[in-house]
Amino acid sequence: MTIGYSPCPNDTFIFYGLTHSKIDLEGIELAPPVLEDVETLNGWALEHRLDVTKLSFHALGHVLDEYCVLSSGSALGRGCGPLLVARTPLDLSAPGRYRIAIPGRLTTAALLFRLFLSECAQAMDGPVSRVPRTAQERPELVEMRFDTIMAAVQQGQVDGGVIIHESRFTYQQMGLLCLQDLGQWWEQSTGYPIPLGCIAARRSLGRERIMALEGAIRASVEWGFTHPEQCLPYIREHAQELAGRVVQEHIGLYVNDFSLDLGEEGRAAIDAFLKRGRDAGILPDSSFPVR
Repeated sequence: MTIGYSPCPNDTFIFYGLTHSKIDLEGIELAPPVLEDVETLNGWALEHRLDVTKLSFHALGHVLDEYCVLSSGSALGRGCGPLLVARTPLDLSAPGRYRIAIPGRLTTAALLFRLFLSECAQAMDGPVSRVPRTAQERPELVEMRFDTIMAAVQQGQVDGGVIIHESRFTYQQMGLLCLQDLGQWWEQSTGYPIPLGCIAARRSLGRERIMALEGAIRASVEWGFTHPEQCLPYIREHAQELAGRVVQEHIGLYVNDFSLDLGEEGRAAIDAFLKRGRDAGILPDSSFPVR
């Protein structure tokens, strides 16, 4: 069974036990894991390349015919969403004058930013307008790897950027300002935690193997909580930011009870996110359930 996840500390923490023979896989045979940037994994999902994969919830909305969400392994939470940053304040009432970097077209961060701009436009123009009215009033979105965005903003290659992962903890060190916490905006707008990323499995694997996977990933998270120090060398091997404090903060923020089990609140948050994306015309309609 092929599996892919990102090199970010939350994913390497979650999957350490699973991929290092620390738990019983209950008969599941896994190929060596593939570690790639989440936007690469998002693109691969459109090609149905992997059996089990980390996905942005934005990307999930495009592949529900092929993939379902596992109840364990997801990244949801409060106070952990993407940030819109810049060198100096930007006039978000006129976004068309700016170039804004996003960490990939299919990332949750990109969809959140577009939904946020839609709400800004609606607030200015009234309930009739959903999005900026003309192409000139939309910002130019520039796709970049997440770990290159802050430098691009700092060097003036773009006017602002939507940052994720470890960047949340280090942007101030680069002299950047947070113009909008997009996760906070989501929480205030919906009351739900922000659904960032999930572990998805091909529906063709069948219910029995999917349930076994869920149990194995849950056991891997529990093992990591019990033996955090044993996970650290693997985590640091792949982390973009090697500072111990940043790694620990990253894991503490993105690995939580939702990573063990989505629960009713987590599933409701996912449904609300996908509905908003569909209502905005960004995500396609789908009759396939998330689970």
